[in-house]
Amino acid sequence: MRMSIDVELDYGLAEPGPVLLVLEAAGASGQELHRTSIDFGQVDRFARVPAEEGIGERIILRSANRVSCRYSAEVTVTRRCPDLARLSADQIDDMPGDALRYLLPSRYCQAERFTPYVQRHFAQLEGGAKVAAIRDWVEDRLDYVWGVSTPATTAADTFLERQGVCRDYAHLMIALCRAAQIPARIASAYAPSVQPPDFHAVVEVYLQGGWWLVDPTGMAQADTMALIAVGRDATDVAFMTTMSGAELRIQTVRVRSISV
Repeated sequence: MRMSIDVELDYGLAEPGPVLLVLEAAGASGQELHRTSIDFGQVDRFARVPAEEGIGERIILRSANRVSCRYSAEVTVTRRCPDLARLSADQIDDMPGDALRYLLPSRYCQAERFTPYVQRHFAQLEGGAKVAAIRDWVEDRLDYVWGVSTPATTAADTFLERQGVCRDYAHLMIALCRAAQIPARIASAYAPSVQPPDFHAVVEVYLQGGWWLVDPTGMAQADTMALIAVGRDATDVAFMTTMSGAELRIQTVRVRSISV
């Protein structure tokens, strides 16, 4: 499918300093970029560095008191939607380094706290079938509610509260998968089916020698998502990170499917 993406950001900065942005659709396997443009107006400094795992880029800006950005792109998604139940798990001994690191706990995904629960509730399943069951469990057990979580909310908090937004769904699924010894990482993405339109957090799992996109909210599928970036948890894929406080003025995300 092909989609158009339009993003506008305008934030006031409490203090001058660097700002990190991760918001462009990545030039990654499974998607093709067309007609991309990004404009920041006048800034004091601009640089690009590779994002986590070399997927996408992190933009570094330095501005006196404001961050203003307009980004637009068209993306053709060519990846297929995985049949998780047919994918086998990899033995830990055979995993590459970029998969092994995503078995470990991280700031928001305390996998070690979920090992007993996973062993008790999902022990009868293997590989992709276990991932599919975990994905379904998260979607079925949580309520999608804005405003109930904060930037400090962890997977353990979400497990207890049973509500949150996309990043909370993703963190909980990641923690459960890692507890099941299946590498899992967060992915940020755009998708036309996400409501309300916004930067969307989903999950990538490592099965049968590859990474596969999965959305525990149920709002999007792998073949309808434009990948932005990946990482251990939300810390690595936040669309904007500032060194001081920031005041929201404008933030709009518009994603729609288009005909070619």
